[in-house]
Amino acid sequence: MTLQKIIRKISFFNNLNDEQINIIASISTVSKQPNKSILYYESDISKNLLFLVEGLIKIYKVDKFNNEIFLYHIYKNSMISELTSTNNKEIYCFSNAEFIENSIVLSINFEKFQEYFLSKNILTMELLEILLNKTHQLQCIVNRELVFDATAKVAFMLSQDLEMFNKLKRQEVSFMLHIQPETLSRVLKRLSRNEIIQVDAGTVKITNNEALVSIFRGIGI
Repeated sequence: MTLQKIIRKISFFNNLNDEQINIIASISTVSKQPNKSILYYESDISKNLLFLVEGLIKIYKVDKFNNEIFLYHIYKNSMISELTSTNNKEIYCFSNAEFIENSIVLSINFEKFQEYFLSKNILTMELLEILLNKTHQLQCIVNRELVFDATAKVAFMLSQDLEMFNKLKRQEVSFMLHIQPETLSRVLKRLSRNEIIQVDAGTVKITNNEALVSIFRGIGI
């Protein structure tokens, strides 16, 4: 697959013409990353704007006791980089990024990207939309960690990321949500008993989405 075709797989570039796609290609590289490898560590500095073409990434931090604190997942067709400014030539990393599937990453020289596109007001609205979505994601993390109780945490993940919930082992879900496995089991049984979800051979299906959303709606949102 050509670099241009890989770039076309990222919806962020949908409005670019062929000439502009060729410019992106001229300042970009593509790399294949194996499962369990680290993309970057907290406090690293990058000169590239990163996009996940294929695969899955786990974003996390480590506390003073060396405990891993899960933040969120990054899925394919998404920007990875955590931008705080469009003026700086360097991008600071505020967390750790680990691949949890074999993945493909598109790396774009950020300084050239600023020169050829952002300075000409090209892709600025698309970038703004991504940054706003990341801000909302941060608000959700704050709610999950500081506001939600165990039931709200589980309900929120079921509503927002059911596919990932079913993909992971229950112990992994408990670790991500920072609750005990026994607590997760009790919450799922309660939601099932209230006919909000249905658990079939370990797979959760939502039967009453309105009731599920009402559990966390209005709590810090």
